[in-house]
Amino acid sequence: MKYKIFISTGEVSGDLHGGLLATAIFNEARRRSIDIQILGLGGKNMKRAGVKILYDTTSISSIGFWEALPLVIPTLKIQKEFYKSLISSEPDCLILIDYMGPNINIGRKLRRKKIDIPIYYYIAPQEWAWRVGNNSTTDLISFSNRIFAIFKEEAKFYKKRGGNVTWVGHPMIDLKRKLPTKKEARKNLKLRSNQNVLLIMPASRKQEIKYLMPVFMKVAYKLQKKYPDLFVYIPSCRKEFDYKFNKALKKYKVIGKVIPESDTKTEKENIYSLTKLALCKSGTVNMEIALNGIPQVVGYKVSRVTAFIARKLLNFKVKFISPVNLLMKKLIVPEFVQKEFDVEKIYKKSCQLIDRKNDKIKMKRGYSLLQKELGEKGVVDRAAKEILDSLI
Repeated sequence: MKYKIFISTGEVSGDLHGGLLATAIFNEARRRSIDIQILGLGGKNMKRAGVKILYDTTSISSIGFWEALPLVIPTLKIQKEFYKSLISSEPDCLILIDYMGPNINIGRKLRRKKIDIPIYYYIAPQEWAWRVGNNSTTDLISFSNRIFAIFKEEAKFYKKRGGNVTWVGHPMIDLKRKLPTKKEARKNLKLRSNQNVLLIMPASRKQEIKYLMPVFMKVAYKLQKKYPDLFVYIPSCRKEFDYKFNKALKKYKVIGKVIPESDTKTEKENIYSLTKLALCKSGTVNMEIALNGIPQVVGYKVSRVTAFIARKLLNFKVKFISPVNLLMKKLIVPEFVQKEFDVEKIYKKSCQLIDRKNDKIKMKRGYSLLQKELGEKGVVDRAAKEILDSLI
């Protein structure tokens, strides 16, 4: 018997986690001598893992209302076709990964039509950390047969509301590796003996290049003036971003290099070993930076229209934007959002983190506490085993 699994995700981070989970499922299936096929929505990481990609959803992602308008029709078309494929293929289960809006819609539609495909949610919306309007939830419990929680708080939140929840831990734990020595890293990157890295991770969505890149690059220019030994690296997560990142380096007179997506995996550990400071967008990357013990400054900005709608009309409330701070419920890494996302403010905080030893020590203590909350290695393997156990 051949088992068929569908996965639905979007954006670069969803594709990353989808690829990791698919790899673990295939490996576990081989160990059990089970014939399995995985199809779905995702991108290059999932495709490399062996998933048959029905539609690439990594290029149609955005955050915000104004920003999402041009992507509404393409997203709806993909959802419609994906739904048809689900119905005609009759898979043994559907795994929803992050990608809140489209995945919630798919789940609700399947249950509304009384289609009895087992639905598993892996990396669910962080509703334990934010609220919209009257504190109502996405109600994913009503259509999810099981939720694989990556945070303890997430597990508590959904269990309290009657969900069938298993806490597996955070998948970024599985990606943590021992970094090379600084001497080895400098040799591999061909840097001078006194050089260190200023890491900039500004975008996985097009809108983020527009809103975040100029500020981060202006900060980088000022930091290189003060600390001439800093060399900037910008790892690219999408090939179409390479040109824009390189153009930004030239425009803002920043001395550095863009690491193409194809080289990011091999170069990342060398870069992390030498990174003095990381300037990051808010997102999954904050966890990865934290797990590698790197001081970071987090920033985010959306259009004024989106900010107004979220704050005034939807009453969107969130205390922090970085997953690191959300999980720990306190400010571990500095955040600069909307009006606070300002060159001088970020520059000042960056200098403090570079110059003040106590500030770095305090942040790393927070990182140590964070790691204890994320579980033990083997996260995706645990999730894969649970999924296959439920099918057999």
